Amino acid sequence: MTSAATRLSTAVFLLLTTACSITQEVEPVLGATGRTICVIENPDVRETFLEAYERSLSERGLSVQRIAAGSSTTTCPLTTTYTANWRWDLGMYMAYAELEVFEQGQEVGSAVYDAFGGSARTAKFIHAEDKVRELVTALFPAP
Repeated sequence: MTSAATRLSTAVFLLLTTACSITQEVEPVLGATGRTICVIENPDVRETFLEAYERSLSERGLSVQRIAAGSSTTTCPLTTTYTANWRWDLGMYMAYAELEVFEQGQEVGSAVYDAFGGSARTAKFIHAEDKVRELVTALFPAP
């Protein structure tokens, strides 16, 4: 292979492998006070996601209180918001989820799962509840 062909093959390989990625980033909640967390409802997200999120928070030892959509992040000492959406590609899959945690209205942690770039990867077909549990476990590490 010529040098130019080798560079082109390498560039194509890198483009294909990086363009089809699934990312996950977590900024854990460290040192938050209180064991009660208020979850601000998001009517644009499936109810089953909210139920999985609340269940996962409870499993981490938090007492969960659901509050109305549009409530302020200062309504409770510890508050969380969430969003998630699904896409179709040979089947439905959770393409994106974001969890944000606030203490006294200031963001103290977040978790993002992003499979939008995973179009050619079968790893995007995850069980949403398992992914929520994984994100919450990383977001609220054991003391």
